[in-house]
Amino acid sequence: MLSVLEHPRLRGGIHAESHKTDTANLPINLSFPLPKKLYIPVQQHVGKPAEPLVKVGDKVLKGQLLAYSQGTISAPIHAPSSGIIIDVMDYPAPHPSTLAVRTIILETDGLEKWASASICDDPFQLDAEEICLRVGAAGVVGLGGAVFPSAVKLNLGRKNQIHTLLINGGECEPYLTCDDRLMQERSEQIVAGIRLMLRGMNAPKALVGIEDNKPAAFKAMLAASQPFSQIQVVQVPTQYPMGWDRQMLRYLTGWEIPADGRATDIGVVIHNVATAYAVYKAIVLGQPLINRVVTVAGSAVGKPQNLEVLIGTLMSDILKFCDTETQQMARLVMGGPMMGDALPLSEVPVVKACNGILALSAADISEPDVAPCIRCSSCVRACPVGLLPLEMASRIRANQLEAAVDIGLKDCINCGSCSYVCPSNIPLVHYFKFASGELFKRQRQAHKAEQTKRLAEDRSQRMERIRLEAEAEAQRVMEARAARARELELAPSQPSNNLRPNHE
Repeated sequence: MLSVLEHPRLRGGIHAESHKTDTANLPINLSFPLPKKLYIPVQQHVGKPAEPLVKVGDKVLKGQLLAYSQGTISAPIHAPSSGIIIDVMDYPAPHPSTLAVRTIILETDGLEKWASASICDDPFQLDAEEICLRVGAAGVVGLGGAVFPSAVKLNLGRKNQIHTLLINGGECEPYLTCDDRLMQERSEQIVAGIRLMLRGMNAPKALVGIEDNKPAAFKAMLAASQPFSQIQVVQVPTQYPMGWDRQMLRYLTGWEIPADGRATDIGVVIHNVATAYAVYKAIVLGQPLINRVVTVAGSAVGKPQNLEVLIGTLMSDILKFCDTETQQMARLVMGGPMMGDALPLSEVPVVKACNGILALSAADISEPDVAPCIRCSSCVRACPVGLLPLEMASRIRANQLEAAVDIGLKDCINCGSCSYVCPSNIPLVHYFKFASGELFKRQRQAHKAEQTKRLAEDRSQRMERIRLEAEAEAQRVMEARAARARELELAPSQPSNNLRPNHE
C-alpha cells in the first residue's frame, strides 16, 4: 500500500500542523453586527479595477451596483448594505504594502433594504450565455484566493469545449475551515451552484475533491450530490498543498497541465466550493457577491470562529468581536499562514479574496536561527512543482534573477513547503517572493521607461506637426495679404464719399 508521499499522482507536499480544531466543529456565526461604515475597494479581482458610478451623498440600497466592470477581465462591485456614500477616496488596501487604492466608503443606515433583483422562476432552464451574464453581473470571482472573474472562466469553458468541471474543496492551509463549514452547512446550495456552472459551460460532468480530514463535509456533499449522476464527490489525501489547483487536478485525473498552459488546455475548468455557492446565490437568489465566510483564528484570538461578514468590514472590528488580545498579536495574516499576506495594520477591509484572518502570537511565529545548507535535498522532495529551490535561492542571492527564472522561478507557487521542511531553517520562499517582486518592479520600470520614451516621441511628433501647421498658416496669411495688396494696386481710383458741395 502506497503512503501519501509515495502516491504516483502526488508530487512533493508536506504534512503541516493543521490548527483547525478550534473552528472546524463550530457552525458559521451569523450574528456579526452591522458595521457603521464599510470600506469597499474597487479593485477586488484580477484585471482592471471597477469604475465607480456613485458620488458622495448618493443613497444606495443593499446589492445596488456601486462600480461597473471595465473590459473583459474585470468585475463589478455592489453595496454590501443600504446607506449613504460619504466618500470616494484612496484608502489602505489589505496588502503587505498597504498602498492606497480607490475605495468607496458607505455609511450604513441599519435598514438593510435590498435593491430590486431579477430572479428567474426556473434558473436551471436558463441558457448557458444567460448564466454567464448573470454571474458576471453579480461580481462573482474565485473565492479560493485567485479572485479571477468567474464569468470569464465559464465563458472560456464553453468556448473550449470543457469536459470536466473540477470543484476544489481541499482547503489545505492550516487554520482555515470556512470552506469546510460551508460544505457541511450549505451543501445543497453548493451542489446547485455546481449544476448551474455545468450548464453555463455546457460541460457533462463535475468532480469535487475534498481532503480526507473533512469527513463531515464529504458526507454532506456526497448526500447532496447523490441525485445528480453528473457530479462525483471524491476524497483526496490530506497533504499540503492539495488545495493548489494543479495538484488537485493531477490527483483526481492523472493529467498534467502544461508548464505555460492552463487547465482549459486539457479540457478542465477549476473553481472553489465557495465560488459555487456564490454562483447559486447570484442565479437562484439574485444576490451579488457582497459577503463571505471568513475564518478568524490564531492563538491571540479569544474566540476563534467562522464568521459571515459583509465585504468592506474592517478587520479591526472583526478581531474585536472575536475577543482578540491585540497586545499578544505579533503578526496579522490575511489568508493562511503558508501563502497568506502579513498585514502591518488591522484597519483594512475584508475583500472578496479574504478567506481568513489570523492573529498570531510570538510563539506561533518563532523563527529559529538559519544554519548553512547541508545538501539534504528535502526542499527538492517537498516541492510540488518539481523545482530546485536551493539552486534558485543561490542564484537570487547572487542577484542572478534571470538565471533563477531559467530554472523555474516563474513556476514557483510560493507555497512555502521548501522552507517548512528545511532542517537549516533557510527562508527559501522569502527569496522567491523577493525575486518575483524585484522582477515585477523591473518590468514596471522598463514599461514605464518605454511609455516615457513613447510619450516623448509622441510629443516631439506633435510639436513638429504644430510647427509645420503654424508655418503653413503663416505662409497662407502672407500669400493672402500679398494677393490683397495686388488687388488694391490694380483697382481704379474712386471719389471720396466724404466730399460735399459748399452752398454758402
